[in-house]
Amino acid sequence: MRQLVIVERVCLIGHIVSKAFGLVGMLLVIPNADIIFNLSQVGETAIQLSMAGGGVVDIILGTIAVSIYAYRTLGLGTWLAFMLPAMLISLGSELLGTSTGFPFGDYSYLSGLGYKIAGLVPFTIPLSWFYVGLSSYLIARTGLKVAQKPSWGRHIAAIAVGALLFTCWDFALEPAMSQTSLPFWYWEQPGAFFGTPYQNYAGWFGTSALFMSVAGLLWRNTSIKLERSQLNLPLVVYLTNFAFAAGLSLAAGFSIPVLLGLFLGVVPAVALWLRSSTTATQVAVEPVSQEVSVAKVEVALK
Repeated sequence: MRQLVIVERVCLIGHIVSKAFGLVGMLLVIPNADIIFNLSQVGETAIQLSMAGGGVVDIILGTIAVSIYAYRTLGLGTWLAFMLPAMLISLGSELLGTSTGFPFGDYSYLSGLGYKIAGLVPFTIPLSWFYVGLSSYLIARTGLKVAQKPSWGRHIAAIAVGALLFTCWDFALEPAMSQTSLPFWYWEQPGAFFGTPYQNYAGWFGTSALFMSVAGLLWRNTSIKLERSQLNLPLVVYLTNFAFAAGLSLAAGFSIPVLLGLFLGVVPAVALWLRSSTTATQVAVEPVSQEVSVAKVEVALK
C-alpha cells in the first residue's frame, strides 16, 4: 500500500505541475512566439512536445492519482461503481452532443486533447469527467454527512451539490478552452453567456447529476465515512483544475464566469471540506462487564 501512496502523490504532483506549466505556456509562450525561436533546440522541442501532448499527460496523471486514491480509500468495487458510470454516461453525452447538439449545444473538438473516439470526442474527456466528478461528489457527500445521517433528502442534496460544484468548474473552463489563443473546442453558434450557450451548463449539470445518481444507487449499501484529511486530495484536485481554467479565462478578460464559479463552486467546496469531520469515525463499543466467579469452598471442621 505504501508504494501506491507514493505513486498517487507523484501523479498528483505531476498533475499540478502540468497544470502550472500549461498555464505559463499558454499565457506567456504562445502569445510571444518569438521566444520559442530564441530557445535552444532542446528547449524548442520541449515546448513543442508540451503543447502537443501536455493536456493529455495532465489529464492522465489526474486520473491515475484519483483512481489510486479511490481504490485505497473507498475500495475496488466502490471506485469502479463510480468510475464506470461516470465515464460511460459522460462519453455518451459527449458523443450525442458533438453529433446532434444535445445536451450541450452545437460544438466540435479540436486536436489538442488526444485521440478522438468515433472521430468526435477525445478519449481524455470522459477521464476528466470522472476524476473531477468524483472529487466534487465526495466533497458534497462528506460535507453534508450523508453517511452519518443517511436519508433520501441528504442523498439527493449531495447529488445536486456535487453536480453544482462540477458545473461551476465549467464556468471558468468554457472561455479558457474555447475562446483563448489555443482553443480545444469551438462553438458552431456561440451562446449568450460570454460565448457559451446556457444550454451547455444545463447539460453539464444534468449529465453529472445522472452519473452521480447511478453511483449513489450502487453505493447504497456502502457506508463511506471520510475524515477531513481524507478529503484533501479531492479538494486539491478540484481547486487545481479550477485555478488552471480561471487563470486562462481571467487572462482573456472573462472575469464574470470565473467569479460565478468561485462563489458558487470554490467557496462551497472549501466550506464543505471544513464542515467534514476532523477525527476518525467513532466506533461504539459496549462496555464489557467482567464477572469473576468464585467457587464455593467448603471447609470441613474436625
